[in-house]
Amino acid sequence: MQANRLTLEVWGELACFTRPELKVERMSYPVITPSAARGIFDAIYLKPTEFRWQVRRIEVLAEPRYIALRRNEVKDVANLAAAGRWMAGQEAPEPLWADGDRELLGTDERGRTQRQTMALKNVHYRLSAEIRPWPGFADQQAAFEAQFRRRAGGGKCFCQPCFGMREFPAYFALAEEPGEPAPVALDLDLGLMLYDVFDLGSPGHSSSPPAVSVFAARLARGVLEVPAYEEPAVFKLAGRSAHA
Repeated sequence: MQANRLTLEVWGELACFTRPELKVERMSYPVITPSAARGIFDAIYLKPTEFRWQVRRIEVLAEPRYIALRRNEVKDVANLAAAGRWMAGQEAPEPLWADGDRELLGTDERGRTQRQTMALKNVHYRLSAEIRPWPGFADQQAAFEAQFRRRAGGGKCFCQPCFGMREFPAYFALAEEPGEPAPVALDLDLGLMLYDVFDLGSPGHSSSPPAVSVFAARLARGVLEVPAYEEPAVFKLAGRSAHA
């Protein structure tokens, strides 16, 4: 069965879709990335062993506008292996300390640092994507699409969708008849844009390694057409990490 395009209208006060080449000071792309758009669909309806989302079209409904923010970030990174042992009850959880005195930290050095973020403000997009069932689930295409429409139409989600960072929530509504409001009249060559940070060619799991992909993105009259993951226009850079 041929996949139907499912469309969401999404908006929010702040967003940051970090360029992967900028590791410390965050600088957002001017437009939402396909991986961040996929994350919004995933937050509403996700069955990773049965299907994946393929983002196909991004419409920019509000002119990109930047805002400079200074944020406190924790310097340490959580240990995934240790987190697995915590969840299994094999070890007591240990927090990542953002602040504290010598008695708590064992040092006078703080566990946080201030970083500059060039984020977007007052973002508004229309996102279109398709459900791509994995082998053995193609006969459930219509059921998957109907379930998504019910969930999105009722404002339901597994977790709060976000615009690149958890503290930047994304609000959404099902767009049954896309077209209004019209995209902004903006033409912009975005260069090589992050496509995704995982291999979308096969079902993944919680310990799947990063598999970065990029594509040459161009905004034409406010519309970014997204190639399918398997198309040659998507360049796979397996083994490198990035941030959406």
